[in-house]
Amino acid sequence: MSKKILIVEDEIFVALEIEQIVEDAGFAVGAIAADREAALACAEDCDIALVDLNLRDGPTGPMIGMELAGNHGIRVIYVTANPAQIGEASVAALGFITKPFRAHSIAAALHLAAADEPEVQAANISGFTPFSPRDSWSGMESRG
Repeated sequence: MSKKILIVEDEIFVALEIEQIVEDAGFAVGAIAADREAALACAEDCDIALVDLNLRDGPTGPMIGMELAGNHGIRVIYVTANPAQIGEASVAALGFITKPFRAHSIAAALHLAAADEPEVQAANISGFTPFSPRDSWSGMESRG
């Protein structure tokens, strides 16, 4: 079964570019959301989320990432030009990809996130910065 990806991005052309990368990498796009309300409404059908930080409803990305991981068991990867804004929300994510991004960085990070037990510390993906494993992450179970 292919993992479904939730793209949380308010810039439509960026979202469409990510959608094409996701599909080219062999994953299905579950939904594209531009704000917190839409992201949470689509969460039930998704396994992995690519989350921007600054969205249509403000800098809600870190909070969305926390909710997706904590309440829905979704593996989160932030995609942002401002990784310093992630702050405490890093506990809910595997890591981040810095904008401007490269297609291979997103594809490789998705394959890492789709693994049964992602080896984040061992991940050596160009353009992807893993977060250190934390007890709170190990307690969050991915669906699928």
